[in-house]
Amino acid sequence: QVHLVESGGGLVQAGDSLRLSCAASGGTFSSYAMGWFRQAPGKVRESVAAISRSGGSLYYADSVKGRFTISRDNAKNTVYIQMSSLKPEDTAVYYCAAAPTPIYGNTYFYRDRNDYRYWGQGIQVTVSS
Repeated sequence: QVHLVESGGGLVQAGDSLRLSCAASGGTFSSYAMGWFRQAPGKVRESVAAISRSGGSLYYADSVKGRFTISRDNAKNTVYIQMSSLKPEDTAVYYCAAAPTPIYGNTYFYRDRNDYRYWGQGIQVTVSS
């Protein structure tokens, strides 16, 4: 069982930056691919970014490409997402999630929420215009 806790959310203005962190406990963090998702009111939860367990393979949604950067520190059991040039449409609850990967899956990352087994409780990010 992996327990995930997000931190770093809050209220910012358009154009500002924010870094979310997700601390993992209770499992072997380095064996999981990780992802960040977000859900705005009335919308489905969408993938924002994903990272392989090695950190060498990355995915970004088109809506955040060039503005968001996902990274991980396996020694600290933490995954991050650095968000820059924030827009009001980035307002959402952000979730981190962990996906088990096969032993040969060092470069695997996942975009489908159904591939993720463990989820954090979510953290609010609000971007004012």
